[in-house]
Amino acid sequence: MFDHLAWADAQIGRALAGTPSPAAAVREYAHVVGAEEVWLARIEGRAPELAVWPELDAVAAVAEGARVVSGFTAVLAGTDAGALGRTVTYTNSAKREFSTALGDILVHVALHGQYHRGKVNLLLRENGLEPVPADFIAFVRGAPAATQRDAATAQMSR
Repeated sequence: MFDHLAWADAQIGRALAGTPSPAAAVREYAHVVGAEEVWLARIEGRAPELAVWPELDAVAAVAEGARVVSGFTAVLAGTDAGALGRTVTYTNSAKREFSTALGDILVHVALHGQYHRGKVNLLLRENGLEPVPADFIAFVRGAPAATQRDAATAQMSR
């Protein structure tokens, strides 16, 4: 799941940094990176270096995203199946304390990013730009899934 997270974050980030992008899409992507950093900091027992909704441009968000992915890579390299049940205690942005199993946090981080990457793609589409293939099947296939345009072309050729 984290190999996909790293790939999908990079796909979206490169697309946003490589072209003029809607501010809302960049803000959504920066949130993915910020939230990942906040969760990484909680796991590591330190103060986060980014806010949950950081004010970053696309280039800075890509750089921060690469740093955060490296952090998760290190955490995962030192984590075995038994450690996934380890409880992480943290205070959320509303100042409420929680204790959650490491494995549940990792699943949340992977799913949370995918939700927001979908929102980035919606914002791109609404602004006349091509969405970025970032779903899991594109990752494992090494090729994007069919698009609406592909389906329309196939329908017209019948």
